[in-house]
Amino acid sequence: MTTAPRVPHLQHAGAEETWRVFRIMAEFVEGFDMMSRVGPGVVVYGSARTPRDAPAYHQAMQLAHDLAVKGIAIITGGGPGIMEAANRGAYEAGGKSVGLNIVLPREQKPNRYINLGMEFDYFFARKVMF
Repeated sequence: MTTAPRVPHLQHAGAEETWRVFRIMAEFVEGFDMMSRVGPGVVVYGSARTPRDAPAYHQAMQLAHDLAVKGIAIITGGGPGIMEAANRGAYEAGGKSVGLNIVLPREQKPNRYINLGMEFDYFFARKVMF
């Protein structure tokens, strides 16, 4: 019987590393399942530090609103600032407001204007969804 050579850096992998593969796979499956329900959409990138009274906040909100009334979903990282503004515009227009947040210690929480969202543990899985 011939066995495949072991990859040196995996020879000492413990159960934690082995099970991580399944957690990553589950995150991809859940993300693709959620995104399959979105339909046509536009991704809005922008600063998480933009205050609510800034002109850029209101411009992002208006743009997202205008797109949402035409049936276009708005997709953001789900955080504050420009992301919140875009989600808010879509949400207030009655459209799909998608937030793809990342779980980090001491970092952003999902904004309240998301009606379809997911929190990711892995950056790379989150990036694929955009």
